[in-house]
Amino acid sequence: PRSILQWNVGSHRDISHESLSLFRLLEPQIEILVLGTGDRVERLHPATLKQMRECGIAVEVQDTANACATFNFLTNERRMVAAGLIPP
Repeated sequence: PRSILQWNVGSHRDISHESLSLFRLLEPQIEILVLGTGDRVERLHPATLKQMRECGIAVEVQDTANACATFNFLTNERRMVAAGLIPP
């Protein structure tokens, strides 16, 4: 179902296994998480991305403007997708 939740992350440095736990709890389970890291694409810790993949969730990291477009595209394809967006 469509929902909007507040994700208490201020910058890409705050993205961690713990901060991503919200997305692992969603029902029905998402298959793709699109992360928008602000004005630029920022690298996330490889272990954090690996932990999400091990939970069956693919992660796509983009700048926020492109992350919004990707989220909308995947939603229109009826994919189980969520977005974590940090304002530019």
